[in-house]
Amino acid sequence: MLNFLAWRTTVLIVFSCILLSGCAGVKSVSVSTNDYMSQRRGDILTTGEMSSAVGVALQVVGVNEKQCRNAPQACRRSLAENIGLDNEQRVSALAELWLQEALAMDQKVNEGVLAADVLNAYLESARYAYAYLFFTERSPSQRALEDRQTQVRDYYNFAVQQMVTRTFNHHHQHLLDSIDERGRFSVTSTYWQISGQLNEVRLAEGQQIPEKLIPASSLTFKGLRNQYRRDGIGAELVAVTAKRVVNKNSREDAFSETPFPAVTAILRFPGDTLTEILTTQTVELLGFDPYRRDSVNLAGTEVPLAANFTSGYGLWLARSGFARQSLLTLVGRGEVLEKPRVYLMQPYDPNRRVIIMLHGLASSPEAWINVANEVLGDETLRKNYQVWQVYYPTNAPLAFNQHAIRKAIQDTLHAFDTEGKNRASQDVVLIGHSMGGVLARLLVSDSGDSFWEPMVKLYKLEGERKEKARKKLKNYLWFKPMPQASRAVFIASPHRGTPFAENRFSRWAAGVIKLPVSMLGRITEIAQLLVDPSSASGAPLTRPLNSISNLSDQDPFVRLAASLPISDKVPYHSIIGNDTPNLSLAQSSDGVVPYKSSHLAGAQSEKVIRSWHSVQETPEAIVEVRRILHTHLHETNGLSYVD
Repeated sequence: MLNFLAWRTTVLIVFSCILLSGCAGVKSVSVSTNDYMSQRRGDILTTGEMSSAVGVALQVVGVNEKQCRNAPQACRRSLAENIGLDNEQRVSALAELWLQEALAMDQKVNEGVLAADVLNAYLESARYAYAYLFFTERSPSQRALEDRQTQVRDYYNFAVQQMVTRTFNHHHQHLLDSIDERGRFSVTSTYWQISGQLNEVRLAEGQQIPEKLIPASSLTFKGLRNQYRRDGIGAELVAVTAKRVVNKNSREDAFSETPFPAVTAILRFPGDTLTEILTTQTVELLGFDPYRRDSVNLAGTEVPLAANFTSGYGLWLARSGFARQSLLTLVGRGEVLEKPRVYLMQPYDPNRRVIIMLHGLASSPEAWINVANEVLGDETLRKNYQVWQVYYPTNAPLAFNQHAIRKAIQDTLHAFDTEGKNRASQDVVLIGHSMGGVLARLLVSDSGDSFWEPMVKLYKLEGERKEKARKKLKNYLWFKPMPQASRAVFIASPHRGTPFAENRFSRWAAGVIKLPVSMLGRITEIAQLLVDPSSASGAPLTRPLNSISNLSDQDPFVRLAASLPISDKVPYHSIIGNDTPNLSLAQSSDGVVPYKSSHLAGAQSEKVIRSWHSVQETPEAIVEVRRILHTHLHETNGLSYVD
């Protein structure tokens, strides 16, 4: 009997334990790191599902997510009216729910959903996100380390991006008609009154409204190693003011400002209280140049302004067509480039110093793809410099290009700063690769009579013929250092020419180069003056007058240019490739230019990098360029940027 009772007691205890464990609502379950992060940080933008914060808010009001999807309006009303939620929980959840609706409606615009309803949903999302960020109990700085604030900021930025691109792209003509001289405009939608101001956005050729706005987040680029941006508030955009970069019908000016500048847009909702923000039907759209402004004041709080510094530059390169055109120009085909043009990578800024980049033979600004991008990606350099790139006909003789490039740079500086007093007109940095480095050296050198006297002797110029030749050659044989330049960087530059230009292929290429008609006429005229048909002792023109011949180590012009004195006010630096590591440095070469031609005595620094001739795009060369630019800032007391 006792055994039976003991057995029954044991069974009851076990059964009770089973029942009790079955009622337990908490069990320990292992969660992977990825799942943990997804649960904590996943939301409507990153995973397409509502965040855990919205899930908690819905539980408080007694609504599940399925009910909320099926009846979104009633769901939002329940959240708005429930007193069990604090303001932060309520408005952040409403910002995400409105964004969910906007995204869902966006996919059904062609199925009868009105564009005005989609625009309204994005504006409501932006409004509630704005209310959370600036009109709830805690300030943004007090929530600085919270995931939820980052999520809601992203809702605001994305909603602003969608609203602004739709407004500009769908109401472009109305904006053109309504904008005033101060950059103010207004648009009325079904639900909202939208006003705006673009007075801080400077577009090329005096345009007030871009033709189109493209979200920077929608652009990716092959060939660019990095994309540089700044976290903050606002939609990161690229303003499109022209379809092409290179256009034969463009203005006769020596320069072009970028047709794809970076723009950051924000929305500001009027009101001084949370209630006023949540009941207004008016909104203000403001656009900014993120290169010139890094923060903005919203509701009395200074917050970082979001920015993308790569997308506009990448789009400029992608739409330039430089690679194909540069080769066609060399042989006189396609849209022939007859004279240099200066391309500004950002709208002109009088307070930033200028870096001028000069590409090499049969090349274009694409030679600087990553160099320019890495300069723009360095915050200190970005705040103190603006990048200009010179695109010039590489088939022309060095003497002609030197004069034309010098004039294009001077004309560009003068167009923006007639008195030459802006910071941008002082302490210009020249960076040249290959033939561009030779040209950069000519821009900071003093020719004296170094070219003229040997020419007089060689061609036995005298009397009237000598005077006529002097007048014709005045712009090409006499020059002084460019006064604005205060530093130069020469990369893989054949200062003394290269034997590579004398090989069979190069000689053949020199023979097929075709010069523009206008330049050919000038060269023919000069040749007729130099060669005296009545003189049996006069020297003939035995070499073709073009860039490839100029780069030969046998060419008289480049050999004379190598001896010109560089201005003592211009520190200079050499970056040299070495593709023959088994040879001594003195006998080495980058495969095109020998070290003995690239080396310059007196350089403030010389960096030799294991590389072929295109050394400028190597990470080591880019690091060296950035170091030199930082040195330049320090030595010219230009460390701080004042807007």
